[in-house]
Amino acid sequence: MDTSRPRGIVVFGGGTATNSLVDVFESIRESRNCSLSYVIPISDNGGSSSELIRVFGGPDAWAGIGDIRSRLVRLIPDSESDTERASIKELFNHRLSPDPLQARLQWLDIVEGRDKLWTNISSEKRELIRSVFNHVNLEIVKKARPSSVFNFSKASIGNLFLTGARVFTGSLESAIYLLSTICCIPPTICALPAINTNFTHHISAGLADGSHITGQNAISHPSAPTALPDDPLATSRETEEHDRIEDGTLPGSLPTLRKQYIDFSKSYHGSDDLPARIQRIWYINPYGHEIAPHANPKVLDAVRRAGAVIYSIGSLYTSIVPSLVLRGVGAALAAPGVRYKVLILNSSIDRETGPSSEPLTATEFVRAIARAATESQGDFEAGEEGKVEMRRYVTHLIYLEGEGVPRVNKDELGALGIDCIRVYGRRAEGMLQYDETGLARALEAVIGKPEMLRSRRNTSGQ
Repeated sequence: MDTSRPRGIVVFGGGTATNSLVDVFESIRESRNCSLSYVIPISDNGGSSSELIRVFGGPDAWAGIGDIRSRLVRLIPDSESDTERASIKELFNHRLSPDPLQARLQWLDIVEGRDKLWTNISSEKRELIRSVFNHVNLEIVKKARPSSVFNFSKASIGNLFLTGARVFTGSLESAIYLLSTICCIPPTICALPAINTNFTHHISAGLADGSHITGQNAISHPSAPTALPDDPLATSRETEEHDRIEDGTLPGSLPTLRKQYIDFSKSYHGSDDLPARIQRIWYINPYGHEIAPHANPKVLDAVRRAGAVIYSIGSLYTSIVPSLVLRGVGAALAAPGVRYKVLILNSSIDRETGPSSEPLTATEFVRAIARAATESQGDFEAGEEGKVEMRRYVTHLIYLEGEGVPRVNKDELGALGIDCIRVYGRRAEGMLQYDETGLARALEAVIGKPEMLRSRRNTSGQ
């Protein structure tokens, strides 16, 4: 390995929240002249992804496709003079009409190259993209049955493209590579699915009161309780009803994993609280049995080559923890080569980090990350207080101060060996948010520029 080249940066996070900080992470990457890898979980089964999972199922669809697509499109380099890039971004970010009939008609216009979204996209790229759209459209038509047809309502064009590329190539990585190439993403930046798989993976959450919630959408977003009912007869009846539908899900799969979640709310109110705190996250197969998947080898390689790991803002238990509990991740994070492990603390409490009457503190955020990382190494007693050396997985905490933010006890965290850095934020639409310039300065103060790192080595050992 070339030791003169700065070690890379790895960011663990989900979709929307991390997308808001892409420019911050890019500025740090540029200052260090290093690689930047985004690790994205593939367990999201909500939105238009739920319909792709339901209809394609098995090896032809995977959860989390929306977060991967949104990151790749967000990473398209800005250019005021390049109108094609702006059009490609608009195309892959576009969602069809909420009305299923209107959505289907617009989809056909896009497939046939007649929609105005194709404006300013060169003919060679247009025909390449259209060939993938034609392929996924053919698969949708082939899978249509009297009891099950694809619902195009609110469908993401980018998600449909990734699905078509995945079906055509037989490879998730190849589909991501194709979209990355079309989006002109630099080779020093990559989006890595947490699991490199041809199958859908789902998660379950165990709550402190002993109940379970199945599926990421049910964990994150207000919905009816989805713990397995006590009445096995009721479960059997619902499963049998779903088995009569000829879709892409396996017979006997849990009913909650086979439903459409095209419409859901991302807003959080105290009335949407979970009945108890989340204690643990694990992966399940379609029948609800716990499994322990291996992490994507490229994720492990990126962490081993990293000098800094950043846990981004977003959903703690559905955007960060699902990547950390995968086999191999905890050991890679604990390696001495990864010098800085920075948690950017959320600016507010959400459904996952409540209930509102007893919200998680900053220390409990750190403990959740450390527990997930140790569980990935087979230690399932790690949740017991005092058993985890939390500094092995989090060395620094960056946080905001203000109403509604998680409470930060600097003395408590300092005793655990975790340095706390407060930054100033700004109010936007009533929400406290990180100021990009201030956050970038805080990260540079922790991670340091290459010149700063050389200076530290010279003053300490030469």
